[in-house]
Amino acid sequence: MIAKKTLKLSLKSLRDFAKKRLPDEQLIALDARDECPLEIVRQLCSPEQLGIQLLFIPEEFGGFGGGAFDVYCVCEEMARIDLGIATSVLATFLGSDPITVGATPVQKKLWLTRIAEEGLLFAYGATEPNAGSDLAALETTADRVLQDGQVAGYKINGSKQWISNGGIADAYTVLANTPSGPSWFIVEKGAPGFSHDEPEDKHGIRLSNTAALSLNDVYVDADRLVGGVEGQGLTQAQAVFGYTRLMVAAFGLGAGWAALDRAVPYSTKRIQAGAPLSEKQGYTHKLIVPNVARLEAGRAFIEETAERIDAGEGSLNTEGAIAKYMATEAGNLAADASIQALGGYGYTHEYMVEKIRRDVRITTIYEGTSEIMEMTISRDRWQLHLKTRGQHYHEQARHFEALDAQHPDVGAGVAALALHALAEVMEKARLGRLTRFQHILLRLGELTAYAECAGSLARRAALSAEGRLHEKASQRFDAAALAALSRIFAREAALKVATEGLRWVAGAGAVGDAEMGAWETSLRLPAIHRAQAGLVSDMDYISDVLYGRAAKPAALSA
Repeated sequence: MIAKKTLKLSLKSLRDFAKKRLPDEQLIALDARDECPLEIVRQLCSPEQLGIQLLFIPEEFGGFGGGAFDVYCVCEEMARIDLGIATSVLATFLGSDPITVGATPVQKKLWLTRIAEEGLLFAYGATEPNAGSDLAALETTADRVLQDGQVAGYKINGSKQWISNGGIADAYTVLANTPSGPSWFIVEKGAPGFSHDEPEDKHGIRLSNTAALSLNDVYVDADRLVGGVEGQGLTQAQAVFGYTRLMVAAFGLGAGWAALDRAVPYSTKRIQAGAPLSEKQGYTHKLIVPNVARLEAGRAFIEETAERIDAGEGSLNTEGAIAKYMATEAGNLAADASIQALGGYGYTHEYMVEKIRRDVRITTIYEGTSEIMEMTISRDRWQLHLKTRGQHYHEQARHFEALDAQHPDVGAGVAALALHALAEVMEKARLGRLTRFQHILLRLGELTAYAECAGSLARRAALSAEGRLHEKASQRFDAAALAALSRIFAREAALKVATEGLRWVAGAGAVGDAEMGAWETSLRLPAIHRAQAGLVSDMDYISDVLYGRAAKPAALSA
């Protein structure tokens, strides 16, 4: 972890750089030309200039040794500037991850020091045309080259698809099948037989370079096998999924806020029927406030997961999946609503919200699609449900009932209703053997993400009220506003879990007419419906906070 002061200075330097070199009109022009500004990317990663890459390099190799919380803060800020450029920098994070977690001490010293001192750009060569996100299905091969009976090197053959920095990287980590299983190799640009295609013509993040790779008998010495042992590739990849998905979650969060931060001031100037849009509930309560609540629920889970990773709890792959799912889906909804908020202007290339909407779409696809996140979440939490004989989420709910007794204004009691309902839905799915339906398994992942994020936001609001938030935590909202946001989101989560859980369980035939009334009661639907009381007044309050009309307005700067 780096010092709070150092992180604050890094974020300020990043904002100052962007203000000078990347104003909106420049970003829009680069997007129109489908151009990756390589010079800008290299300046961001140059140790003589911004040196963003130093954040994730351990101190012993010349970096700052930043933790997960630091990386989240920087990734959010970069996404607020431009998600394409952020992706180019993230690619070096990703590309070096197999080295960071699995390389030999000699390999780490060589490559991580070079990234720190030279600003090398890396690419992460995992995805393939026929395998997609399924790393176990890769077809690229690495055949041993023997010399005097010993493995002297490898010849790599295959193709990689959708590789960020594919056409501009200085070095690549490439996943290939060896005789002992999937393994990572380091391949430098210019190696004989190694080439890349022209950049992809993408829907969004057009300021990043994305290109396919081709490897035709590309020879690498044995010391380019990451870790020096074959067959460790999937283990090395999975070791950082929680961490890397947290980065993409921060991207969704930053892009979503970048869009809303344009919609909010626009509505103060746009007059309709004699009053600004900012004073109309049809605008604020549909397009702004619900998206703020979802984004801040995602933030709460991101920050909580980052703290746990930094505390040494492991990679937290499932928690990373929940954070990514919630924050990136919320970012997409927020950007889409921002186009609607600006009307015809929002739909034109001249306004940044149109570009942000195209850019943020990728966050639900790369580093694992939202559907893969749903599957990851549901499989893990389903096992918890089974191991605890259906009590896991009931126990979680009781924790929040206790929190509600201490802080009755943070929405913890409503979050508890969501968790109780989730436990009931899972149990009914178990009794009806509903996880044999893939769609229901995915829906369980979605409902789990909502319920757990409701709890996380309630915890965050309580910590804020006690003055115990992480020292680097976002200060966009004060304790009163966080409590209101938590109440808003908890109501949505509880209603969603109960009603959609009922829909899919009933839809799969696991509950009949005769038992429907009793099951509705077990879902606590009457209590969830009663909990919606006060929703509009909470939305009024958050609207006043966002527009500086509240008695104690929260800071609008992150």
